[in-house]
Amino acid sequence: MMRVIIIGGGASGLMAAITAARGGAKVTILEHQNQVGKKILVTGNGRCNFTNTDQDLSHYHSENLLNMAMILKQYTCQDTIMFFKDLGIFSKNRNGYLYPHSDAASAVLEVLRMECEHLKVKIACQIEVESIVKCDGVFQVNTPGWTYEAEKVILATGSKAAPATGSDGSGYALAQSLGHTVIEPYPALVQLLSKDKCLNALAGLRVDARAILFADDRPVISNRGEVQLNANNISGIPVFQISADAAKALAAGKKCHVVLDFLPDFTEELLVNFMKQRISTGGYKSAVNFLTGLFSKKLSEILCERCKFSKKLIAEKFTEDDITNLCKQIKNFKIQTYGTNGFEHAQCCGGGVSLDEIDPFTMESLKVSGLHFCGELLDVHGDCGGYNLQWAWTSGYLAGKAVND
Repeated sequence: MMRVIIIGGGASGLMAAITAARGGAKVTILEHQNQVGKKILVTGNGRCNFTNTDQDLSHYHSENLLNMAMILKQYTCQDTIMFFKDLGIFSKNRNGYLYPHSDAASAVLEVLRMECEHLKVKIACQIEVESIVKCDGVFQVNTPGWTYEAEKVILATGSKAAPATGSDGSGYALAQSLGHTVIEPYPALVQLLSKDKCLNALAGLRVDARAILFADDRPVISNRGEVQLNANNISGIPVFQISADAAKALAAGKKCHVVLDFLPDFTEELLVNFMKQRISTGGYKSAVNFLTGLFSKKLSEILCERCKFSKKLIAEKFTEDDITNLCKQIKNFKIQTYGTNGFEHAQCCGGGVSLDEIDPFTMESLKVSGLHFCGELLDVHGDCGGYNLQWAWTSGYLAGKAVND
């Protein structure tokens, strides 16, 4: 019977364990937290958005897009849905975002744990792996209290994101000790930091907008949705989606800012005409009150402040330049950013073990036979919306399947 040790009991590690055990392997999971799957419990705000029906490859990011694409095509969203259906999870589809019908992340973790127990997977928690050595075809996994031996090892330790859930980056050193290249990790799906004074007045505001990242005054990437403005950062899904590009640009020494478009359904020309029509019926209102019904009062005040409107100015006194300036502020609200929040706030990481050194069909190391990788430890990260978990299920399945071949 093939002995398999999986280091890390997160989503990809649990998937790898179940798949390997179903194939006949004797599986042991070594987890350094006091329980497996802690990160699963906090995904999707505790509801666990476990995959997404929109699997366009643009939702995934890596330095090796070809290998990433080959991996993802081998175990799809539909495979994931059927896998969890067989385990008892009836899924709920919200515009392509899949959740357990109970809206409880704990249900996803529980069915994975129950299946591991059913398959007699051994789970050892609070185990720190100090080193891995291969000798005469057998891996020796060294911990403070014991040396575990196995013919196959799967590294599923996670990234450096959300270390409180167990992803502390310890797997990078293990991978490097076995000859692998680690692309420098950086926070992804995280808030962007700013010292812009307007954020103090706008703190707590949530607004539908398009967020556009600029690096050295060139547009890089944009995303639309609910943006959250805080005293020292901007947040929300659109900001998370562009944050990895911001982190890379900032690390390269580029100056970054974000432009918020508060009325993305309008062109500037249409917006100018819309404002003129609005003046015809509400021109008696002050500049701030003129925007009531479009924006919150505090955003209206900041927009007027940036336009340098007098508090006594009424809308019917707007000049052509005033209207143009107001529309530009609404469509191009600039916020400087100097960095991202740290790994402790990030949902995932960019960077990690290079896919150049991984067989895309077996997730096996091209440097050490019998060593496999899966999950966030690798140089792949996804957008918000279930993509990082889909990567975990896919890579974990391929690694778990291959150890019995």
